[in-house]
Amino acid sequence: MLTWAQFQRRGSRGVALLLGAAATLSAAQKIDAPEVRAGERLFLESRFAQRFFADGSGEVNMPDGSGEAALVYLAQAKASAPKIRAPFADQAINCRVCHLVDELKSAPQLPGRGVAAYTDYARRSPVPQRSDGRGTTPRNAQSLVGALEGRSTLLHFDGEFATVEALIVGTYTGRNFGWLPEEEGIARKHFANVIRKDKGRDELAEDYGKLPYRVLLKGTDPAIPAGLRLPEALRFDAEQATDDEVLLGCARVVKAYLASLKFSRDADGRHNGSPYDAFLAANDLPRGPAAGETPAVYAQRLRTRVAGLTTPKFVDEPNRKFKYHDQPFRFGETEWRGLRIFFGVAGEAGPAPAGAGAPPGAGNCAACHVPPHFTDFAFHNTGTTQEDFDALNGAGEFLEMFVPTLAERDTDFDAWLPPTPRHPKGLGPFFSVPVLRPPPHTDLGLWNVYGNPDLPEPQAGIERLLNADGRLTREEVLTSTIARFKTPGLRDLGQSGPYLHTGRFETIEDVLRFYQRTSALARAGRLRNAPPEFAGMNFNAGDVAALAAFLRALNEDYD
Repeated sequence: MLTWAQFQRRGSRGVALLLGAAATLSAAQKIDAPEVRAGERLFLESRFAQRFFADGSGEVNMPDGSGEAALVYLAQAKASAPKIRAPFADQAINCRVCHLVDELKSAPQLPGRGVAAYTDYARRSPVPQRSDGRGTTPRNAQSLVGALEGRSTLLHFDGEFATVEALIVGTYTGRNFGWLPEEEGIARKHFANVIRKDKGRDELAEDYGKLPYRVLLKGTDPAIPAGLRLPEALRFDAEQATDDEVLLGCARVVKAYLASLKFSRDADGRHNGSPYDAFLAANDLPRGPAAGETPAVYAQRLRTRVAGLTTPKFVDEPNRKFKYHDQPFRFGETEWRGLRIFFGVAGEAGPAPAGAGAPPGAGNCAACHVPPHFTDFAFHNTGTTQEDFDALNGAGEFLEMFVPTLAERDTDFDAWLPPTPRHPKGLGPFFSVPVLRPPPHTDLGLWNVYGNPDLPEPQAGIERLLNADGRLTREEVLTSTIARFKTPGLRDLGQSGPYLHTGRFETIEDVLRFYQRTSALARAGRLRNAPPEFAGMNFNAGDVAALAAFLRALNEDYD
């Protein structure tokens, strides 16, 4: 049996500790829908990992003692940080290893006082070590809270997946779970084997009614409690289904769980968890798009309303204290100035200043970080790859780095593109942590996906984003993808650091100073594949504190 402390570490989605398949559920335990509970169980399952397969010799019901050496201690951005034992150190990998929530509440020295918004604390997320020599991914983990809202049609930092289901299947059968590309078929068969043969006797199953997966997923056994009975649309018979159908069926259940991960809302579905949200409400500013209104149009309407607000009502609620952030629940003069910088566009008349002081600079942040989700779900090059590469190789080296044309890349897949099941020997030099060896190694993001013959599903979506009018050639589109990465949301940054896809920066101020540098490089013609949005960005060192204060006003207590 799990101790109460062990159970608490399992997560914070209101999962019931059920003592048997026929157990009844209390009112407090009925918070989450059955598909959310089932999805979380799959999210926490470590037996899908290659390490468990290698150690288990085909027996799926053996205890998981397949601890990964690389995952014993928490991966942190700061190399000098004291070692913290990872919450799943004694298991093979599961999804929660890189998408943490409240497992580390006992480590308040971590950002968010040890509570994360389904992300990790690493610069680059750890992966099980195999014969390819990789110990991390090229990127850190994206926060999953709110990730499925809005127009999330291309997923991962590089848009590799066109559907949530494809992302989930790719994770369970891919490198993050320890599987090498040539082992994808084994991974699929092993996954289905765990689902079919599970007896519901492991520690994790105790949290979810001790139901074998095949019983839970079929959903017809009268012994299944109502609070764990899947809706008919998500049920399937694992014993009759093919391996691929088992994977897809489970992916749909996990998708339901991920869709439940949202920031706080009121009864009308409007955000209400942050000081920023309280400020909008206090000043009768629109808190989300109207019916039929796009986020971009809403953002412009909000910007206009902000510009006309000359006497704002500030928010200061000393009794509404944060649990996970060292800041008061406040939206005052400094945050207000930061909000105007956030919406400001260089060369345009920005929102009117309130009170004395110099006019605010222009961040043009809302061009990509579109409210209310604070992302456009699109892809941009902010200079992250260039700064990371040049820090190792010397200033200006990224500008001069050779990148093959589409024809050159197509001629030799293995030399240029990341490994796939069809091309397991792909070297992927542009899907890499920067290293000092020829050929150049770095991470070009979307470049690895566009035009990749082994990734057909996301191609149409990328074309819609980058070549909607069809005027560009495929070569021109490929060039435009260099170092582009998906725009992250900005809500609750205090529980999602370190920042940027490389985890390069530990503070919001560091990120803002980075944007100062890279936008200046863009204006000087020294940023490769510079984003057009940088033309509207021009703020100075004196604006950083206010803009950082505004961004922290987007914090809320997610748990």
